[in-house]
Amino acid sequence: MVRPVPRDLLPHLRRARDLVDREYARPLDLDGMAAAAGVSKYHFLRCFAATYGRTPAVYLAERRIERAQDLLRATNTTVTEVCLLVGYSSLGSFSRKFTELVGVSPSAYQAKFADGAPRIPGCYIFMHGLSDRRRDTAISEKPGDPVRP
Repeated sequence: MVRPVPRDLLPHLRRARDLVDREYARPLDLDGMAAAAGVSKYHFLRCFAATYGRTPAVYLAERRIERAQDLLRATNTTVTEVCLLVGYSSLGSFSRKFTELVGVSPSAYQAKFADGAPRIPGCYIFMHGLSDRRRDTAISEKPGDPVRP
């Protein structure tokens, strides 16, 4: 019998889930995610699975593969580069998980979108990331204030 998750633990679980959403490309393990939630790793594992319907490892893999799909559709990076960009260190593990979740290999998925609009060059992705905003400039919130670099 699965016990309900205490309501006061939900914000802590969301904090850990947000960490995974934000830092999916970093090496994340159960200890780190549990630390973000502020609970023991086994308690975290049980509560996360009960709340979100999947283990933290499965949730992380899904985020990584979703991001890989975006990169394979929109950029001209290689499958190996995408594998590394989304946090996998093994092309075999990445390809196996991608195929398991998406139903086709990363190469086949990329080929399906090859004849579309121009793609973002891989060199740009590696140099600047995917953000469309420059971090060194600020937009003034007050009318009449000059924009400072």
